[in-house]
Amino acid sequence: MLVGSYNPFDQLTISALISAIPILLFLICLTVLKMKGITTALLNLVVTFLLAFFIFDLSFGNSFGSVVQGIIQGIVPIGFIIVMAVWLYKISVNSGKFDVLRSSIAGISHDQRIQLLLIGFCFNAFLEGAAGFGVPIAICAVLLMSLGFGPLQAAMLCLIANGASGAFGAIGIPVGIIDSFNLEGGISSVDVSKMSALTLPFINMTIPFLMIWLIDGFKGIKETMPAILVTGLTYAISQIIFTVFIGPELADIVPPILAMGALALLCRKWEPKKLFFLAGHDLEYEKNTVWDIIKAWSPFYLLTFFILIWSLPSFKNLFAEGGILNFSVIQFTIPFSEIPISLDIVSATGTAIFIAAIVTILTTHHINFSTSGQLLGDALKEFWIPIIMICAIIGIAKLMTYGGMTMALGEAVAKTGSAFPFLSPILGWIGVFMTGSVVNNNTLFSPIQASAGNMMATNSTLLVSANTVGGVMAKLVSPQSIAIATAAVGERGKEAELTKLTLKYSLGLLVFVCIWTFILSFIV
Repeated sequence: MLVGSYNPFDQLTISALISAIPILLFLICLTVLKMKGITTALLNLVVTFLLAFFIFDLSFGNSFGSVVQGIIQGIVPIGFIIVMAVWLYKISVNSGKFDVLRSSIAGISHDQRIQLLLIGFCFNAFLEGAAGFGVPIAICAVLLMSLGFGPLQAAMLCLIANGASGAFGAIGIPVGIIDSFNLEGGISSVDVSKMSALTLPFINMTIPFLMIWLIDGFKGIKETMPAILVTGLTYAISQIIFTVFIGPELADIVPPILAMGALALLCRKWEPKKLFFLAGHDLEYEKNTVWDIIKAWSPFYLLTFFILIWSLPSFKNLFAEGGILNFSVIQFTIPFSEIPISLDIVSATGTAIFIAAIVTILTTHHINFSTSGQLLGDALKEFWIPIIMICAIIGIAKLMTYGGMTMALGEAVAKTGSAFPFLSPILGWIGVFMTGSVVNNNTLFSPIQASAGNMMATNSTLLVSANTVGGVMAKLVSPQSIAIATAAVGERGKEAELTKLTLKYSLGLLVFVCIWTFILSFIV
């Protein structure tokens, strides 16, 4: 906070209501006025700038610096990660590796309940971790359709499955972004990653059961119980290990691969007594050699390897103060402001993905640097608007934080007392429903959650984690997710129908998160 007071009217209620204008404006623009996300974000940025400058007395230099800091942090590391992840994915598709990878998954089992676990759950989670931003929903829904699933059924199943992976999408950005905010209490992305391990395993174990029940009822659960348990337990336990001991970056990369591998090994020794076919008959799949399958997965082996190196504390220490590579870190204060900038491109996760992409190009015969350059251009064209939107939203969050608006809202919500931990995930759910992104949700609300936690003497890390996990439950029904899913399966115009199909599961999971967070607030 860079202002003298977060309560310029000496009336907390009035100050909090004015501080809430950016959030309320988001809600109105997106749901009532049906404005585009980018238009809403830019309009909100202007309004928040005026509120911070004229009402909360944030100096013009610091107001301008807040926006500049938001833009820089929106581009590096976030925009950098998004573009590099999508570029690597496009290289995999263009080189033909992705087709082999896809058929290798579908060919593990002919039972379509097992295929749903492999593609709808495991591969969905992997693509969420590797690319995020709607990529897994679009791709996996189409894959399920090709296997005989109905269009809206496939879309619904992929949306529900995304509830197990949305917290760590796109190389862990939703949690990793927390390091950009200098939250009260010194909360870091690693802290939130560890705290999420108290809640997400229950979600991760529940969703595979729910998916099988949706297509084949309790009979299907009984007949595929070994597959469900192997998938859910492998994914949940391995994600706990990564979130607790390594961090958020690989929490949706390695666990789904391990779960897929464990399920594949199980299917070599076991299969359901009665095979289940939605199409009424078995489908044929392209056969690939083991070597072809190994090569098809190579871009993602490389991705995992380099991100793992970039995540090591010993590697990060090279760029810390006194480290031998600290010279590569660009640090300065934004002119005419008190706001610092630390630009660390070499150690950014995006650089690890960039190197994985370069090595993939060098080791793949079916693609060259010219084609790869075009694919990089395509990725930039596709995502420059979402990146601008992210920059604007981070700018809003910075203005609210430096202008004291976050503090005003934090103190106001702290008035709810011991009930707030129950309500905390709902705030996250609203954030993702509004913006369609757990990244944007944490940008808007994690400072408020941290501030409220400090004022209430409640574990602030728990509240920020609840904001993240509660937000993920809204991915099932956010307008952005619904639009991507209906477009992918060729059912534009049926957004309301798909929302109706997924809403009860979104709300049911949210209620669990609210109750569990309330219980945890007395324990941690």
